[in-house]
Amino acid sequence: MKQLYFYKTYNDDVVTNENQDFKLPDNYEWIKSSFWDRIKSAAVYALAIVGGFLYCKFGLHLRVVGRKKLKENRYRGFFVYGNHTQMVADVFLPAIACLGKRIYTIVSPANYGLPVIGKLLPALGALPIPDSMSMMKKFQKAIATRIEQKHVVVIFPEAHVWPYYTKIRPFSNTSFHYPVEQHAPVYALTTTYQKRIIGKKPKTTLYVDGPFYPDQTLSAKEQRAKLCESVSAVMQQRSKSSSYEYISYIKQKESIDNSVVK
Repeated sequence: MKQLYFYKTYNDDVVTNENQDFKLPDNYEWIKSSFWDRIKSAAVYALAIVGGFLYCKFGLHLRVVGRKKLKENRYRGFFVYGNHTQMVADVFLPAIACLGKRIYTIVSPANYGLPVIGKLLPALGALPIPDSMSMMKKFQKAIATRIEQKHVVVIFPEAHVWPYYTKIRPFSNTSFHYPVEQHAPVYALTTTYQKRIIGKKPKTTLYVDGPFYPDQTLSAKEQRAKLCESVSAVMQQRSKSSSYEYISYIKQKESIDNSVVK
């Protein structure tokens, strides 16, 4: 029987954890510069890439299309925007697509409440969004630093994970101020699902599109809007490649506990 998730708006959290309200400590460091912290991060990241590759290859039956498009910006930092459809694999999919470059992902602090993986997120390169203006300056500085270091910053503009959702949810252009500020290229990463001959779970096809560049002849506001429109349009087009619905999403007038409706 197909799983069902019920939602009221596209901003609903259909999946939650026990520590959903996790708060960052006031002294949180987005970039740890000590020697041992860097060694730990490199080791954890390398192991995660190997484990993530095996999981995505044999668990999600992953195929990546368009990876060559990233070569145009192999020697500079850039941003990647993707649809948020995997609770665990979304940690690994951008890294596999951008293999050869280190990724850093902007995440909600709620992810730090996840069992096991939540404790590994700092070493994996997570950039948690602060909940206070006093910490925002350090957060933005960390993003700028990673781009200057020629790394990749990953953003899921839909914000909330909807497992195996086959469409693109509406998202605002707010997060596109980062590439505008950094004058950095943007790529779209669209996860799609197709029926397998054997087995209930779908196979996964990941599409890479871009690059899209901020149009510096426009105002900052117009640049954000244009980048957002470009990314949204190509993701909407790519989402049509999904041909199998593993989980059904149903809009309801009344809220329903998704933890018991499957």
